[in-house]
Amino acid sequence: MTPNDLAVTAKALVAPGKGILAADESFGTIEKRFKSINLPSTEENRRAYREMLFTTKSVGEFISGVILFDETLRQKATGGLAFSKVLDKAGVIPGIKVDTGAKDLPAYPGEKITEGLDGLRERLTEYARLGARFAKWRAVITIGDGIPTRYSIDANAHALARYAALCQEAGIVPIVEPEVLMDGGHAGERCEEVTETTLASVFFHLHAQRIELEGMLLKPNMVIPGKKATVQWSPQQIAEATVRCFRRTVPAAVPGIVFLSGGQTPQEATANLNAMNAMGQHPWQLSYSYGRALQDEGLKAWGGVTANVATGQEAFARRGKMVSAARYGKYTAKMEMSVSAA
Repeated sequence: MTPNDLAVTAKALVAPGKGILAADESFGTIEKRFKSINLPSTEENRRAYREMLFTTKSVGEFISGVILFDETLRQKATGGLAFSKVLDKAGVIPGIKVDTGAKDLPAYPGEKITEGLDGLRERLTEYARLGARFAKWRAVITIGDGIPTRYSIDANAHALARYAALCQEAGIVPIVEPEVLMDGGHAGERCEEVTETTLASVFFHLHAQRIELEGMLLKPNMVIPGKKATVQWSPQQIAEATVRCFRRTVPAAVPGIVFLSGGQTPQEATANLNAMNAMGQHPWQLSYSYGRALQDEGLKAWGGVTANVATGQEAFARRGKMVSAARYGKYTAKMEMSVSAA
């Protein structure tokens, strides 16, 4: 894939009104999600759940791409068609999570480093053969007493850039995900400071690794106070701080920013994205790469019951249409009561 092909795919992933579904939950994370509906996390249950999401009739109207887990990329729908092919038929681009998780950073208590670079070149070749056209790597930055340190920020930024370079070499669009966590009681201003420092380091290392910015996407956190912060912000405050921070750090050559939903509720993630897009034009597309915020209502409506597949798909599509409206700054709280999945 040429740099131009990478840019075409990156732009397609942030097409107007669309965003990315993060369905790449690790075994541990999907087990927690299934526990909320009293469902065992077996391979067949995981397969059935992803099939429910991917075969939603209107999925291509609000989803441009899906990030898959290694197991999911190798699974098939009930009729025997590989999930990557199911998505292709729906006009949705298949992607793959390639990092192997965040581990403790030696000698830096409370901080993490993401692993998975060993053997990544070979894995990317296989994933491309299996149909993946983009990939994702998540770095975790924690705000706490004396952290994050500059070393942990730079170490994670360097790993993100190495991953991105290997992706582009393999003809795969890299989604670069530096997540400043919402956990803790830090103020929104502290989140903005750490996010700005993190993004500055990430783009320094991306430049050093000669990344084609037009052929990548950024998946960051929004600038938002910690969950336990005394003062919480309105969607407008979150939008203003986030856009200000990103205008200072993210080159206009990047086609799009696909926000993660972090610890936000579906309603919060939708309202906050809407407030950013309602501000007017930005140098990049402001889109979504939501996991729980897109899935949660559909998961609960499905409940692991085959007879409830259509109900689960309706709830999933309903949230998708609201998040799609937020891409245009046209979401309103009233839609929570009136939007139809039809």
